[in-house]
Amino acid sequence: MKYDKILENIKRIHFIGIGGSGMCPLAEILHSEGFELSGSDNNESDTLERIKGYGIKVYMGHSGDNIKDAELVVYTAAVKADNPELVAAKEMGIPCLERSVMLGIVTRRYNRSIAVAGTHGKTSTTAMISQILIGSGFDPSAIIGGKLNYIGGNSYVGQSDIIVCEACEYVDTFLQLTPYVSVILNIDADHLDYFKNLDNIKKSFNKFANQTTKALVFCGDDENSLDTLKDVPLEKITFGFGESCDYRAVNIESKGMNQSFDLMHKGEFLTNVKLIVPGRHNIANALAAAATAHYMGATPAEIAENLGKFQGVHRRFEVLGTPCGVTVADDFAHHPTELTAVLTSAMNMGFKKVRAIFQPHTYSRTAILLDDFAKALSIPDEAVISEILAVREVNTYGIESRDLGNKIPTAKCIDTFDEITEYIKENAEEGELVLTLGGGNVYMCANKILAALKEKEAMSQ
Repeated sequence: MKYDKILENIKRIHFIGIGGSGMCPLAEILHSEGFELSGSDNNESDTLERIKGYGIKVYMGHSGDNIKDAELVVYTAAVKADNPELVAAKEMGIPCLERSVMLGIVTRRYNRSIAVAGTHGKTSTTAMISQILIGSGFDPSAIIGGKLNYIGGNSYVGQSDIIVCEACEYVDTFLQLTPYVSVILNIDADHLDYFKNLDNIKKSFNKFANQTTKALVFCGDDENSLDTLKDVPLEKITFGFGESCDYRAVNIESKGMNQSFDLMHKGEFLTNVKLIVPGRHNIANALAAAATAHYMGATPAEIAENLGKFQGVHRRFEVLGTPCGVTVADDFAHHPTELTAVLTSAMNMGFKKVRAIFQPHTYSRTAILLDDFAKALSIPDEAVISEILAVREVNTYGIESRDLGNKIPTAKCIDTFDEITEYIKENAEEGELVLTLGGGNVYMCANKILAALKEKEAMSQ
């Protein structure tokens, strides 16, 4: 693409926001290739510590002086136009690239790039594919949207010609990619603040699919995917539960957090897969990962072995502890389809009671999908709804969390994390599941609840 040759004539690159989950992996890969890096960030983090561990110079805070030696500046989408480093770079004539553009450049340096797209499940499936391929000796590089314990972070620098990455559809960032294999998990109505309607989402996914060079792996049960991809002239591999899918899960068994299934390929038994992550959605993710890894050359035995070791990703039904006999868990789900999948799974795990704590994420999503959210949050025994996290928006919709709570018979609207923590501390009982849900900072509420219940447990002993 337009900037693909930019790395040929430069040595020094500066990252604005280098500690970000999407920036850190790119920095690690470019560092491994011998580029001289520097970066800046406002907040300390685990990823930032990892970057510093490579000997990369990191500035805390932003200043025009930080970029004086750079030949190229990479910045995150969150960086504002008046950022002093971005302003200085433009004044000095230093080329500036947004992170998604650099992701496209980096992935095209690998002959076989695997990009995982879809409205839901990208991080878990990217992590599963990465774990199978790393565990099977393919030595890929990987860029994952969440922490994978298997590799101790959200990135891995391999020495092969394979790279696995997420392909996010928001503001069409995935159109910067030209994958060897594209995995499309599902296509659903989301990010309507940008796309406006489902038809526009499908058009973007169709364009993404047409930028793929070798093969498409997609869900044969998803009507939107089938419709969107029907005319794309590529090798197609489907996964799912229906009989028409190339890769299928049959003889599914679930018990608590564990589940198993027989993996079939075009009617032939390949292997039995045992998962230690819950939910039918994770079986679908595992099917996508298995189909992709098998296409890349992994054996059925390697697929089963590595999926069996997959412990999940940070903030994907992550169990934090069981103080006072109360299981406290956290999940990134922030769309009605995701909430339905996670909460349906939770209700089938045998807990005495499931309390879901939900932080609505953006006014637009809450307003546009209000009835769908209400239906999903009616699944658990109780839904506790915090105030809406604005993120990048102004509340032009006049929406409040109580508008959602009023549509759910079992809901309680409690604005702050401190108030929610106190409520859970007083009311949660042994044998219950307390599950925080949302795309924002609701994990902080989970941590507060965990600490409060540990304190209560200690005092009772």
